[in-house]
Amino acid sequence: MHLAYPAVLAALLFCVGLYGVLARRNAILVLMSVELMLNAVNLNLVAFDVWLRDTLHSGQALTLFTIAIAAAEIGIGLAIVLAVYRNRGTSAIDRLRDTAETDAAETLLDDTATLPDRADENTGKTENTGKTENTGKTKKAEAAT
Repeated sequence: MHLAYPAVLAALLFCVGLYGVLARRNAILVLMSVELMLNAVNLNLVAFDVWLRDTLHSGQALTLFTIAIAAAEIGIGLAIVLAVYRNRGTSAIDRLRDTAETDAAETLLDDTATLPDRADENTGKTENTGKTENTGKTKKAEAAT
């Protein structure tokens, strides 16, 4: 068997995984893309091990260690994603800029800002209209109203 076939397949798998890491917004899909990249590396390790006819089969042994580390990584990663989802209510990566962010920062987005006072053209007095302007409600707050 030629080395080019598994090498091209591994390169395609790695590129698909890299695209998934860079383009996806969901944390679980990003973890799946990382696993796809690790599987591409495992395919390369086994293919080069067979091609080099290594008597110790070090490529296959390294692949077993990589699979064990990937299983541990996905377990810890899913635990973190579930904890963040329970705490924040979303697993979207672009909404999770800072993990130390508290609910006070989210309430700042939900607060409304009052309109500036308007000056009466005839009398020169300023009057407060008391109207509020929606500056950035979240979808959850809009659904509640």
